[in-house]
Amino acid sequence: MLTRVSFGSRLCQNVMHDMILPQFWREGLMKRFIEGLDRGQSTLFPEYLEDWIGEDNEVRVIDVFVDELDLGGVGFERACPQATGRPGYHPAVLLKLYIYGYLNRVQSSRRLEREAGRNVEVMWLTGRLAPDHKTIANFRKDNGPAIRKVCAQFVALCRQLNLFADASVAIDGSKFKAVNNRDRNFTRAKMKRRMEQIEER
Repeated sequence: MLTRVSFGSRLCQNVMHDMILPQFWREGLMKRFIEGLDRGQSTLFPEYLEDWIGEDNEVRVIDVFVDELDLGGVGFERACPQATGRPGYHPAVLLKLYIYGYLNRVQSSRRLEREAGRNVEVMWLTGRLAPDHKTIANFRKDNGPAIRKVCAQFVALCRQLNLFADASVAIDGSKFKAVNNRDRNFTRAKMKRRMEQIEER
């Protein structure tokens, strides 16, 4: 198949001379980029969520850690379901979602709601449950002290298992007169107060 291509010396001209190009050469010029798949093309995704999660994925640590907790003993409300009323989400599901957000810096309840509907790791972790942002926010509000205890235990466990990367922090003890916001200056006492504030949240 041949294609007729016209060239002109001006923008308003199209017919200075004609040139015949083979169809396969023209298509070759157009396909010099990486192309995605057709959205209408059938694909064979893995049938199990388990196939999407690697053996060393962090969500497996979160899953085992939460499943081994005594949620009622730690202080989580509604760890034992009531005999009447509408069933609710198990605290373990919401806690796994919260810890995942804690590790990946996703703190907003609305962002956690979106992640539960689109993130394969969260789908695996929650069993494809997608609680709304109000449920997540109420869980955090009603179980603040228990969540802080669990997060402290989780951080201690990760340190014991050497799951945190090593990092070096250099501190210079010199003080120079400069223009700086007082909120960015930290002394030993100020750091202690700041840590106490974080623990209270």
